[in-house]
Amino acid sequence: MATQANEPQPAGGLYLAISNMIVKLLRENTGRGPTKARTTIRDNVVVVMLEQTLTKGEQNLVRKGREEKVLEIRHEFQEAMREESSAEIAQLTGRTVLAFMSANHIEPDVAAEIFVLDGPPELIREAATRSAEPEPS
Repeated sequence: MATQANEPQPAGGLYLAISNMIVKLLRENTGRGPTKARTTIRDNVVVVMLEQTLTKGEQNLVRKGREEKVLEIRHEFQEAMREESSAEIAQLTGRTVLAFMSANHIEPDVAAEIFVLDGPPELIREAATRSAEPEPS
């Protein structure tokens, strides 16, 4: 689902759009996407937690004691996706991505994609401002 940064959408729509984009990128680059993805945004930090990310080939390597090789491969995939995922996050949030970090864990099979923005996403900041305003009498 392509979303323009200037389109109004509820905050939940932003979270879902980010999760869907990351899952799609992983599926396109590795041949298989994670089974679960959850996005959290706190101030200027976007974290996408992923579950069951490993391909069957990677799972076979883990069973044969090659965990380090799998982590190396995953690191290479994440580096290859750095520019595209950062550009998509920038478009969805309306902010500039200052830093991207990524990590994988083998058992349990979880991963995290972390984006540091130049400020809170526009939608999140607007919602915080509205909730801080007093209710009309």
